[in-house]
Amino acid sequence: MPRRPHSSPAAASARRPARRAAAVVVAALLTLLGLTAAAPAQADPSPMLAPNFKAPFPCGQQWTYSHHSAEVRRALDFIRSDGGGTAGTPTVASAAGTATRHYQAGGAGNYIVIDHGGGWKTYYFHLASFSVANGASVGQGQQIGVTGSTGNSSGAHIHYEQLLNGVGQDIRINGSALPYPGSYGQYHLRSDNCGNTNFSTWGSGVNVRADARLSAPVVTTLSGPTRVFVECQKQGDVVNAEGYTNDWWSRLRDQRGFISNIYIDHPDAKLPGVPLC
Repeated sequence: MPRRPHSSPAAASARRPARRAAAVVVAALLTLLGLTAAAPAQADPSPMLAPNFKAPFPCGQQWTYSHHSAEVRRALDFIRSDGGGTAGTPTVASAAGTATRHYQAGGAGNYIVIDHGGGWKTYYFHLASFSVANGASVGQGQQIGVTGSTGNSSGAHIHYEQLLNGVGQDIRINGSALPYPGSYGQYHLRSDNCGNTNFSTWGSGVNVRADARLSAPVVTTLSGPTRVFVECQKQGDVVNAEGYTNDWWSRLRDQRGFISNIYIDHPDAKLPGVPLC
């Protein structure tokens, strides 16, 4: 079988410059024709992932919302629609971050900006008052202000925005985009922005009532210490029990009723970090 002739080192060296020259010519022709190959796309090493934003009002409450044509950026205005009053209701952080306080007389009034990192910020306009210090670190669900009507506002509401690198974004709650209705009452949102409100009860035979009143019907009874999720708290009847006196009551999410804060295993009469009902 005939053997393939070997090229000498000298001949191979002679061919290399010719190949390089040919490659240069081909590259030049491709450039002239606009056919240069694009560099492979690089993955963004630090994508700006949005936090899991939640409603800017307290856990368990239902609010309706709207957007009007003169609204700045992609804001939504929220008012309460569950029978409670809008004015005086806590405004809460929709995600954790660093809160700063601001004031604009002819526009936003008292407002909070929360920097969530990664270019994401949320705005809360027209507050009656602030509930956190300037520069404070806040947790999701923490009260940051009191809903009001300061600045250029015709009535109490929460003007709420989500921004990425200074640009208004379509508002998403729990990852889902909200519609932008032109008037209130078309859409409603119930808040699950409950923060860290898990507590334990103590004592046995603790009655859970339909309201924060001793005369309210009993919904269920806690037979012993129970891990509970507190949606909100409010003042009601004064309770004297186990050597304690307290008029604050907690609404339990899973039991759908109220118990006196005396039976919540926490030293404070009014539970910290729990919104008002």
